[in-house]
Amino acid sequence: MDSALEIIGLIFIGFVAGSINTIAGGGSLLTLPILIFLGLPPNIANGTNRIAILFQNIFTTAGFKSKGVITFPFSIYVGISALIGSLLGAQIAVHIKGDTFNKILAIIMVVIVVYMVFKSKSKLIDGIEKTAGKHLWLSIVLFFFVGVYGGFIQAGVGFIILLILSSVNGLTLVKSNAVKVIVVLIYTVASVAIFAYNDVIDWKVGLVLAIGNSAGGWFASRWSVKKGDGLVRKFLIVMVITMAIKLWFF
Repeated sequence: MDSALEIIGLIFIGFVAGSINTIAGGGSLLTLPILIFLGLPPNIANGTNRIAILFQNIFTTAGFKSKGVITFPFSIYVGISALIGSLLGAQIAVHIKGDTFNKILAIIMVVIVVYMVFKSKSKLIDGIEKTAGKHLWLSIVLFFFVGVYGGFIQAGVGFIILLILSSVNGLTLVKSNAVKVIVVLIYTVASVAIFAYNDVIDWKVGLVLAIGNSAGGWFASRWSVKKGDGLVRKFLIVMVITMAIKLWFF
């Protein structure tokens, strides 16, 4: 990745992915296959993608905060639980074989597509937030497994987080997204450390991608997230099916 065109293209892809990650989730379903197609081994593509995710969520968190969306201390509690789980997931990802990783990623893509197709299109509505007591403890347990998955592969973790926050905690879409970016930011710090220690990060590619992801996250966090859900869902269904077929058969 030495030409100006490749750099600009990667930044653009990062911008799209950062926006998708912030609006709903699944941006890594775009960046991970692209990094692999650029020639990075799957485990290095996985580690490199975390650099972009880390910077994206720093800017996205700042964007939500600038709009007055505050999620503390609930987001910290579940974020710490996810961080612990991510340590296990990242260790698994570091040592997994490339072909196995590709097939796991393809299966996960198909599962998420099925989820997006059959998921109710009804909008989240304001209700009573359940972020204390038994609901808090249930979320802490669930977010440990979110961290395991996120530390392992990251792709599509946003959908899982939104599902938990809406069904268990009764949060609105805007607030769920604000919690999501803080949780991912917290556990990504640990994941990056593990990937870096095992030397499975291409720092140049990761930092270029991070420029786009950060810009996309900042823009989308300050934009009305409800306006983009339908378009994002349709775009992801087409893209994810294509990428899943490519990863599985080629």
